[in-house]
This record gives sequence, structure tokens and C-alpha cells, in this order.
Amino acid sequence: MIGNVLVAQSGGPTSVINASLVGVVKKAKELGVRRVLGGLNGIEGILQEKLVDLSIEHPADLDAVQYRPGAVLGGCRYQIKDPDPDGPELQQVFSIFQKYQVRYFFYIGGNDSMDTAQKIHTGAQKLNIDLKVIGVPKTIDNDLFGTDHCPGFGSCAKYLITSVVEAGIHTASMYTAEPVTILVTVGRNAGWLAGACGLARREKNEAPHIVLFPEIPFEEKRFLEKVKSVYEQVGGVFIVTGEGLRNKEGTYITARYDGLSTDAFGHPLLGDVPITLKHLIEENLHLRTRWIKPDICQQAAVHMASRVDLEEARLCGEKAVQLAIQEGESGYMVTIERVGSGAGGVSYASRCGKVPLSAVANVDRYVPRNFIDTEGFFPSEEFLQYVKPLIQGEVPIRMKDGFPYYPNLQLKHVRYSE
Repeated sequence: MIGNVLVAQSGGPTSVINASLVGVVKKAKELGVRRVLGGLNGIEGILQEKLVDLSIEHPADLDAVQYRPGAVLGGCRYQIKDPDPDGPELQQVFSIFQKYQVRYFFYIGGNDSMDTAQKIHTGAQKLNIDLKVIGVPKTIDNDLFGTDHCPGFGSCAKYLITSVVEAGIHTASMYTAEPVTILVTVGRNAGWLAGACGLARREKNEAPHIVLFPEIPFEEKRFLEKVKSVYEQVGGVFIVTGEGLRNKEGTYITARYDGLSTDAFGHPLLGDVPITLKHLIEENLHLRTRWIKPDICQQAAVHMASRVDLEEARLCGEKAVQLAIQEGESGYMVTIERVGSGAGGVSYASRCGKVPLSAVANVDRYVPRNFIDTEGFFPSEEFLQYVKPLIQGEVPIRMKDGFPYYPNLQLKHVRYSE
């Protein structure tokens, strides 16, 4: 092969993000690529020329590291702001790619990362640079456009469902002292994870009793009436909520728009939703309320990862290499297409496809209305059937001294002289 591969990871890691990395590395080596490079800390590290040689990693170590949480190469929340290929950032990117003979670039990330990949692809085309750019999907939020679901979502959903089952049993035993519990999931604008938690309820009175979707405008009066009704029927209330609740005017109910309360992409930080709901319930219904925030634990819980999710994550990495090297494609993100529903006795099956990066970049995919019940406080049966196949199967976890042991790679730095 003429030219090297460069792969990088971006954004918040999922528990299966390293399976996609392993898929890229192993497939590229299988196809005869001379050297597979890794960019540390995404595009931010690439701009600083922080590259490692993944070609020298032992195959057994690569297989083992796909079961490691976090991003092996390190992620980032850095955005290339100027799409002009003559701008300083893209010029620096292309200079480094030329320096290290990079012909194929694979970026593992979410919709903001796909924006970066799209800018690099478009810039290379305008400058007539022989470069193939493919995005590999990654996000627990499940909000990438063009794909049935995203690698990382199934495993995170499985962890949260398990948490709701166990916390629900625990809190039910304490209804007399602490009648209301709120668990908040991530998902700024989309309630895929919150909705998935509905699978935890096998019996009518089991947790969760209320699921709040960012897609449904939040109304204080309706919410309090629902909490009161469930409390009177069950004796306690377990609520799961997405972090990005908005009112009818479309304003986040907890957002602050100062510079310290936004992330690198200008998105508002929304961590106060459970506190807001707690105050509403305690001040209006006088019910003691506690809240749970799984936070990064839900992203890192490899011990509860879904086998289906991990295998699809690796296949997405392999498909990216196939698109770029075997088919000569560029400017696409790999997608997962469901070809077997997993419902009604039909076996679940999937395959990989592609969607233009331009259609994915900075676009949110919301939970459709038919996936939410008519009242707006619980996922529909259709949604639950959509999620169920994605959380199936377990992954092998190496144990040492009674708790998980996660091996790492060598990550030997590449010098230009090499």
C-alpha cells in the first residue's frame, strides 16, 4: 500500500470505543497498510504532532484492549472552527499528514467530530490532496443522523437499565423515608438513554415510574400532577430524566449561557436538572427527594457492556477501512443498518452502511414521537423493542485481585526521522 493510516478518537469515550479502534488497526494491517498511526487526543493532539505507532502493537494486546474503558488514544473536545483549507489549522493538519505520508484518516467520534472530519475531507478535495477521510460513529447519546443506532449506546443503556433495576428495588424498600428518587442520564437534546431505562420495569409498580424526555416540553404543573398520582398509587416514585429538559419556549430549564457554563463547542452545561426537579417536588408536594447521577460511570462500565454493541463497534471500524482503502470512498460516516428487527420472533441482525459526513455534522437525531407514549411520560412498546436487541450478550472481563484489570498498549511515539 502507498501511504499510511492515521486513526484518532474524539469526544467522551464509550465502553466500546476501543473496539472500533481495534477494528480499524487490524483491518488496515490485513489489507497490507505499511504503517498504522494513532493520533493522541484527537485532532488536538494531531495538530501538536502527537502520534504513536499502532503497527508494532502485538495482536493479542490489540484484542485485549478492546475491553478497556476510556479512549486508548485519548479523546478531546477540540473543534476546527475555520473550514477554509488555506486557514492555519487545516494547513497544519495537511502539513502533518504529508510529513507522515498519511493517505487514510479515520476519526472515531460523535456529531461534532464528524464536523471536523467533514472539514478535513472538504479541504483535501479543494486542495486536490489524495486523502480518504471516513468517520466512525461513537456516542452513548445515540443521536447521530443516518444510523439505526450508535456504538456505545447499547452498553450504556444496559448499565443504566441494570442501575434502575437495582436502585429501584433498593428505593422501594425505603419509600417511608425517601419516597422519590431521580436518576439523570446524559443526552442534551435527545432522550434515547432515558427512554431505554423503561426496559427496567417488568411489573406495573416497578421502577421507573416516570421517564422525562427532552423531546417533550417540560410543564411543571403536569409533571407535579404525575408525580403526585404515582405516589398515591405506588407509595413512592422513581423518575428517570434526560439532562436537557426544555420548556414550551424551547429554553433549557437549567441552562446558564455564560462562558463558564458551556463546553468547547458552545453547548450549555446542563447538570442541574435533578436539583431543579428535586426542589419542585419538595416545595410543592413536600416529598423527600434524592437524586442519582451516574455521570462518567455509565460511559466506562465495560463490565456491563453488551456483546452486540462491542461486536458492532468493531465492525464499524473494519467497515471504515473497507470504504476508504478497498472502495476508495471519502467523506462518509459508517452507519449501522438493522436488517432483522429483533421483535415479534424475528432474529436481530445488522450490517454496516454509509452516510455523507455533511449530513451528520452538528445534527441531532431525536427520539421519534411514536417511541414515546401518548401521555409523554414513558417510552412506548415500540421503543422498548427497538432497544432490547442492542443490550444482549456479555463481554469477557479479566479479573485480578478481585476486580477488573484492563491492559493497555505500548503507544510508542513516532518521530519524523523514523
